[in-house]
Amino acid sequence: MSIAKNPVLSGFYPDPSICRVGEDYYMVNSSFAYFPGIPVFHSRDLAHWEQIGNALDREEQLPLSGSEISRGIFAPTIRYHEGTYYIITTNVDHGGNFVITAQDPKGPWSVPHYLGDAAEGIDPSLFFDEDGKCYYVGTRPNPSGVRHNGDWEIWIEELDLHAMCLKGAGTAVWKGALKDCIWPEGPHLYKTDGMYYLLLAQGGTELCHMAVLARSESILGPYEPCPHNPILTNIGQSLPIKAAGHADLVEDADGNWWAVCLGIRPLAYPFRHNLGRETMLVPAKWENGWLYAGENGAVLPEFTVAHAPKAWAASGYVPGSAVTDEFQGETLHPMWNLIYNPVPGLVQCTGNGLELHGNGVSLWEDAPKAWLGRRQEHFCCTAETELAFVPGQEGEEAGLTVYMNPGHHYEIARTMRDGVDCIILRRRIGALCAVEKAVPCHGGTVTLRLSCDRYWYRFAFAEDGGAMQEIGAGETQYLTTEAGGCFTGNYIALYASGNGTDMTAPAKFRRFSYVPTEE
Repeated sequence: MSIAKNPVLSGFYPDPSICRVGEDYYMVNSSFAYFPGIPVFHSRDLAHWEQIGNALDREEQLPLSGSEISRGIFAPTIRYHEGTYYIITTNVDHGGNFVITAQDPKGPWSVPHYLGDAAEGIDPSLFFDEDGKCYYVGTRPNPSGVRHNGDWEIWIEELDLHAMCLKGAGTAVWKGALKDCIWPEGPHLYKTDGMYYLLLAQGGTELCHMAVLARSESILGPYEPCPHNPILTNIGQSLPIKAAGHADLVEDADGNWWAVCLGIRPLAYPFRHNLGRETMLVPAKWENGWLYAGENGAVLPEFTVAHAPKAWAASGYVPGSAVTDEFQGETLHPMWNLIYNPVPGLVQCTGNGLELHGNGVSLWEDAPKAWLGRRQEHFCCTAETELAFVPGQEGEEAGLTVYMNPGHHYEIARTMRDGVDCIILRRRIGALCAVEKAVPCHGGTVTLRLSCDRYWYRFAFAEDGGAMQEIGAGETQYLTTEAGGCFTGNYIALYASGNGTDMTAPAKFRRFSYVPTEE
């Protein structure tokens, strides 16, 4: 017996999809408008994961121009078939649904094979049948006309893997487990004991999120709903995990079944969440031809597994761990993301530090900027960076921000304000934006610190290695999905901006650390 804990990937890792190859498990998640896209993870025990790459790590694979932060890449599915790994996903603003392939899940992954207008909708999945045929499983608006918000349907069509195109118009197979349910999405198809099982999410990726199941003797239906739907949801449960849904199944090497799904962990008060949708692990089993998942369908923060996890050691980056980056290489650490596609010259790894060459784009503008972020993966954590930068003109600034979207962020920065070189704390909450405090700065190098807990983001700084001085704080609740209307979670980022003009000199970051302080 052993104890497993949720989430298995904490922070902004939504819409998990999983496959097993031998004793190895591979998982991918949505990445929206962050670059590189679709992080790829590896595990041998399902409970502990390492990041081994990003499936979309080249601009030719991931056009993001004009996308908002909550757009971009939706709900990838990963599958393995006859020596090849497949990921199918949606770029909602650029080309729609596409497939990429690789011989090694670490990459390189191919350029996208776009499936065209025939593959309408979002959240596609692939299913390889026993006869060798491959099927596309997707979700699309009601072809007869959308009668209400979320009036969509699940549909299936054979996919020609050589031509990378659908063979027909597709067959609608199910609209979800309730009459007039909203947002049937994220479908996955499986076959066991001669039956086809269709698993999908419905209810919207909020508090009414759930996973539902149906089965059929034929791949194109008719599908019979599971009598104990929803098979997975935390609606009505007094648990720290909410909004559970969007599940994918995997069978381990010992014949045990598991589901990975997303969930959120709200702050203590009010009912809001700031870490985004996280990846959870749920034990599952088949009885009398139906699937049972979790504890009476609920996702628990801890659960007992009968089979002890296999011992293994990660060789890549382990999300959720403490990390220090001194920027000594010429490539970025796997934890880092950009917003949108890279702009040449803005973010540079020199081999002896990180340089951000700020353009005229401010933090509150929805456009590419000199910004490099990593996910906030814990309620309680500390981030710190050492910055060598002296502003050369009015408005130039560089610093450390906790960032949800252009309208919701807090930052501590060094800037020139009214002709004075100073450290500022700024808070932006929608249309409200204010510099809460400004302290004159005289040092050549400053250390900036962000301390996070469930209630506050607290900021402090030190000049030239001196004592830390607190400068202020911002309420956690305002950097949440409920306040900011963003599907993603919060990032902790380094940034530089000329706020209207290019900066006269780069901001040099010599070190960054992230340390969980979770209870």
